Amino acid sequence: MSETLDLAMVGCGAISAMHLMGLREGATRTRVTAAVDSDRARAEAVASQTGARVFTTLDEALDRGDFEAVDLMLPHHLHEAAACQCLAAGRHVLLEKPMAPTPEACARILEMAARVGTVFMVAENAQYWPEVLTAKSLVDDGAIGEVVTARSSIFFPPMEMYYGGDRPWRMERRSAGGGIAMDTGSHWIRPLRMWLGEVDEVVAALGRPFERMEGESLVRALLRFESGVVASFDALLTSGGIAPGSLFRITGRDGEIAIDGTGRVKLYDGSSPKGQVMGEPGGYLRSYAGEMRDFERAVLDRKPLDAPAESSLGELRAALAMVRSGESGRWEKVWE
Repeated sequence: MSETLDLAMVGCGAISAMHLMGLREGATRTRVTAAVDSDRARAEAVASQTGARVFTTLDEALDRGDFEAVDLMLPHHLHEAAACQCLAAGRHVLLEKPMAPTPEACARILEMAARVGTVFMVAENAQYWPEVLTAKSLVDDGAIGEVVTARSSIFFPPMEMYYGGDRPWRMERRSAGGGIAMDTGSHWIRPLRMWLGEVDEVVAALGRPFERMEGESLVRALLRFESGVVASFDALLTSGGIAPGSLFRITGRDGEIAIDGTGRVKLYDGSSPKGQVMGEPGGYLRSYAGEMRDFERAVLDRKPLDAPAESSLGELRAALAMVRSGESGRWEKVWE
């Protein structure tokens, strides 16, 4: 069994900085041996930090590079072709979410992964978000009793990975496959699913206040889970100022859990009506360390992934159902 994992980073844009940070903090047995990007300068920037060999095409990297695994961080419409190519070449694959923009494309990737048998993981870092895990432990331990409802909210200004460069691909429906529900929204849908189970149906209103984005930049939705619990999901990309507020609230019969943007989880119950801080200080960015560690352990230690690749279909299908609901004005089933 190998003691180290040689990794190719494919797509060296803004998100690669998060993955590099995650590798440094959580996956110390992994070394980056190839940096691949059609923009050579971006690949060289990653190589300068890692000592990786630079390639400008995936074909060239697979032919001449020395690595067992790939970390694919590409525009959404390129996911299927790149993932299937790497899997067919016998590489382990970590693929940024969404797996692909359509369930049909996801099914083809999963079929290839099953046929080849290497590790295939979809990088949904919210699965490893420290505050989300603390809240899950509280819910599972009955700290707030039976869950009545929950709220998930992400309002954010344009970031470099959204709006940077001359042609930001997230602004284009063709390359992104949709808007914020499919992309950033997935990080706020996964925690709801971790706490409440699978989503059955959604109803949503959508808008485009950030006009440069071809997909939706505003979502207000209700999600009904298979348990019958109804939660709300709000997402907004805006160029205006954003007031501070809770990212998540989980309300039970005996209390409430709130997660704010500072990395704090507070439990409100009969003994702590003003809220008690729970768990260690976390922070969204720490989730990348857990994500990269999980992939490393799956490859090197043959440990089962904390969340199989198929689990990412829940966020994708929920987002697509929201878009359908925005058009139909009705509740839309997630798994039909």
